[in-house]
Amino acid sequence: MPFELDQFLPYRLSVAAAQVSRRFAERYAAEAGLTIPEWRVLAHLDGSGPVSVRDITARVNLDKSVVSRAATRLEAAGYLSRSGHDRDQRLVALELTATGRALMDRLGRIAEAYQAELLAELGEDAPAFRRALLRLAGPGD
Repeated sequence: MPFELDQFLPYRLSVAAAQVSRRFAERYAAEAGLTIPEWRVLAHLDGSGPVSVRDITARVNLDKSVVSRAATRLEAAGYLSRSGHDRDQRLVALELTATGRALMDRLGRIAEAYQAELLAELGEDAPAFRRALLRLAGPGD
C-alpha cells in the first residue's frame, strides 16, 4: 500500500495552518501593510510588555533573524521602541509605542472577528477541535 500524503496528519495540520494563517494575513496586510512576522511580533508585544528579541523568538516560532528584521521595520514605522533590558544588559527590550498599541487595538478586533468566523466554520466541532489542538501542542504553544 503506497503512502498517502493527504492522509498523513502532520501534513494536513501543516496545510491547514498555512491556509488559516494566509487568510488572516490578507486581513492585517490590507489594514496595516504588515507581514506575518511583523504581525506576530506586534501581537506578542501587545500581551507581554517589554521583552527581548530572544523572548519573542521563543514564543512566535520564527528565527531570530526574522524577528530582528521585523522589529527593525516596526521600529522604523513607529510601532515599537527599543530600550535597555531590565534583567540582562546585553539584551535590548522591545515594547509597543502608543501608535503600536493603537494599531493592535484595531488588529485585535480584526483577529477576534476572524477567530469567530473560523469557529463558526467549525460549528459544533469547534470545542473538540480546540481540545485536540491543546492536546497536540500544549496550552501555551
